[in-house]
Amino acid sequence: MRVTTVVWIWVCLLSVGLATVCVAQHASVPLWANGAPGSEGKTEPEVMAAQNLEGEHAVTSINNPSITPYLVRGSKMPVAAVIIAPGGGHSLLSIDHEGYDVAKYLSGHGVAAFVLKYRLAKQKGSTYTVDVDEMKDIQRAIRMVKARAAEWGVDPARVGVMGFSAGGELAVKAALANDAVNASAADPIDQQSDKPAFEALMYPGGLTPEIAAKVTKDMPPAFMLCGSDDRDTIALQLPELFVAMKKAGVSAELHEYAGVGHGFGIRLSARGGVAEWPDVFVQWMDTKGFLRVN
Repeated sequence: MRVTTVVWIWVCLLSVGLATVCVAQHASVPLWANGAPGSEGKTEPEVMAAQNLEGEHAVTSINNPSITPYLVRGSKMPVAAVIIAPGGGHSLLSIDHEGYDVAKYLSGHGVAAFVLKYRLAKQKGSTYTVDVDEMKDIQRAIRMVKARAAEWGVDPARVGVMGFSAGGELAVKAALANDAVNASAADPIDQQSDKPAFEALMYPGGLTPEIAAKVTKDMPPAFMLCGSDDRDTIALQLPELFVAMKKAGVSAELHEYAGVGHGFGIRLSARGGVAEWPDVFVQWMDTKGFLRVN
């Protein structure tokens, strides 16, 4: 029987001209207890630094990938869960407005959220790759949440992925990947399926016509959004992916917001229709039956 100690880390943020504000964060959980395959000998610690004047942070030097749980307390039944992969061009993770802040919103609306810190293929000097190391991380995260579903109050049949920008590239690739199950694996986590129940693609990077060509009817339901002023590889390619899904018989919903660019995430300062996307996403989950047990 697994015994878990819940640890809370109180982080105090000092804003210029304002009082110190303390917020509670859950402790992160390494994806591999004995280190990630491909990270052997890499001992450099993670670095968190200010990303912009809004007080948001970026994380780099990730050699021990992890998830940070934001759980739903008080639910009488297991809940749906989302693995959140922040963006950052595969060179950093925009950990607040595309990670922790999103997780706080979702966990407050009945969806358990797990913020993924994945290894960075394009950070200077990196030996990692997107299709090997980063993909191992998101697939391991899906398996881990399913394996520890009872402990975390999660329904293993309702574990999805949400990715922003570079993280969206991982999310769509995870949704397209083969469902690799190894029931005889020594590690019980590896005995789980890595197929997500749904995918939320938030202005995803890495979209190509080849990605759209790989869509089949077995792809999980998709919620997709971007800004119309984003680069063409997103603002034009995401609708093409949507059309490919519809042609394949995959349930999909697409939102493209006028006058909006890249990297908006979730912010209190957001205005207009794009500010409502978190609520629209939760409504989509409810419509698709992911918020309740049928």
